[in-house]
Amino acid sequence: PGTWGSLAALPFAWVILSFFPGPYFLLAASAVLLLVGVWASALHSKTLGTHDAGEIVVDEVVGQWTVLAVAPFSLLGWLVAFVLFRLFDVLKPWPISWIDKRVSGGWGIMLDDVVAGLFGALAISLIVFLVGDF
Repeated sequence: PGTWGSLAALPFAWVILSFFPGPYFLLAASAVLLLVGVWASALHSKTLGTHDAGEIVVDEVVGQWTVLAVAPFSLLGWLVAFVLFRLFDVLKPWPISWIDKRVSGGWGIMLDDVVAGLFGALAISLIVFLVGDF
């Protein structure tokens, strides 16, 4: 489900960035979606009695958009952004793993993916700094 959620985030980000170039509007949309996602995922998890149910993918969208906000607006840039986010989301290096295990509720569902997105954003920013836009 996570990979599909990340893929589903791409066309929406493309539309947003096509009309509003630059990172700010996509990051603002991510922040709004984060707050909606915290509320909705907490409600859904409480209703089902589970934590981070597979059908909840709003967290993947927010994390993916976080990386895309700073990625070069090109096919290769977005491919690298997608792979970096998925790597950090799946491997969960510290502190992502700590957040995933210790933070509960809607914030716990959303925050590990936000931090994975921030890690991906830092990584792609470093790549762009070292090699330039691609």
